[in-house]
Amino acid sequence: MNLKELFSAHDMTVGPPWKRIMEFTVPMLIGNLAQQLYNTADSIVVGHYVGDNALAAVGSAGPILNLLLALFVGVSTGAGIVISQNYGAGNREKLSESIGNCITLAAISSLVTMLIGLAVTTPLLRLLETPVSILDWSAGYLHIIFWGVAGCAFYNILSGILRGLGDSVSALAFLLLSTVLNIGMDIWFVAGFRMGVSGVALATVLAQGISAVMCFWKLLRMQDVFDFTLDNLRLRRDSALRIVRIGVPSGITQAIMSVAMLVVQSLTNSMGEVVIACNVIIMRVDGFAMMPNMSFGQAMSVYAGQNVGAGKVDRVVEGRKQGMTMAVGFACVITACLLLFGRYLFGFFTDTPELIELANRMMRIMAAGYIVFAVTQVLGGIMRGAGDTVTPMWISMFTTIGLRVPSAYLFAWLTRCEQWPNGRPEALSASLLLCWVMGAAISAVAYRRGKWRNLILEESAQ
Repeated sequence: MNLKELFSAHDMTVGPPWKRIMEFTVPMLIGNLAQQLYNTADSIVVGHYVGDNALAAVGSAGPILNLLLALFVGVSTGAGIVISQNYGAGNREKLSESIGNCITLAAISSLVTMLIGLAVTTPLLRLLETPVSILDWSAGYLHIIFWGVAGCAFYNILSGILRGLGDSVSALAFLLLSTVLNIGMDIWFVAGFRMGVSGVALATVLAQGISAVMCFWKLLRMQDVFDFTLDNLRLRRDSALRIVRIGVPSGITQAIMSVAMLVVQSLTNSMGEVVIACNVIIMRVDGFAMMPNMSFGQAMSVYAGQNVGAGKVDRVVEGRKQGMTMAVGFACVITACLLLFGRYLFGFFTDTPELIELANRMMRIMAAGYIVFAVTQVLGGIMRGAGDTVTPMWISMFTTIGLRVPSAYLFAWLTRCEQWPNGRPEALSASLLLCWVMGAAISAVAYRRGKWRNLILEESAQ
């Protein structure tokens, strides 16, 4: 494969399924790892140059940020699925119309999110009983992020379009460059200009804006695949509604998970600044550990979407078997690495022995969960790629709201002691493990029941 082919759209309806999935997953995985470096670099820089309270401030902002970015997740997911199906079907007119509508929806969603985010940030932080010592830092961080949220919106949605076309390499290349810029600006703004938490927020906004511009530039150079015209930017009822209909359940799923994180964050905050900072470290390492699972899930979604569009349902099933084997294998390696080297990873974020030891205990409880979560991601990716985004939404609602939140509070109540009057921090990890195990079991049942197959038959009949 020459360089031009590498940075072009890819047809996943032909060739060995495992090879097509892996070709898509590897650059996606590297890209997701780079994306995770945004927040991780923020945490490492403020943890070392400002202190543990600054680390806690950035972490406390995370659940609120994820909640308000749920709209982008929905539009991006809908864009990737609709575009992959149109591309697989070879429908240039519909493909062009869908891409134009996605760009317009990105502009609308970024404006809405900016206005809402700026209005609710401080009240939400107070509602969550964020410690006064870090409240102003958390609010300042979020305000800067929301002022520059358009970069995040357009990057996520435009990269979703590129992935729907089977091109995960271009988005990767742009993201790697902007990640390097982000890390450099983090150090420059915080260590050089002494801007503190505000410095890492500004660096993130600028880097994401650069990623978005590059993705847009790449799309303008792909008009051998689709037509980019002002007319296609005009919202069309059918195209826009289809993107929203498919994407909204994924956005709701993200919002539900974020609400659950907010509620659990309130419990975490009640345990003090040490546990807040420890939870930030855990979640940063968790973000990297989850990347193979998330990458395989996204790859399976595009793979299923293209093959459903081409009417090759049997190939979807064959790809599920091979994709599952690869995803679980990667997860087993990740779990082993966390158990063996977790303590050393936590040392990148802080020099405080108490934090490192607590983070290591919590991660050991969670480690095996990455294996079962691989199952959830592969099966969920196939269902979403076939157009069934509702079933994964209900599964997420049950496991996060029905299991994660109550079990976190229950386990915390059961482990109260003199040292931990509000419960031991390990309760947070145990509740997350329970959520992942049940999610995998329910996803397996839902996949076998086959609502996603019925949707394919309904689309074919129309």
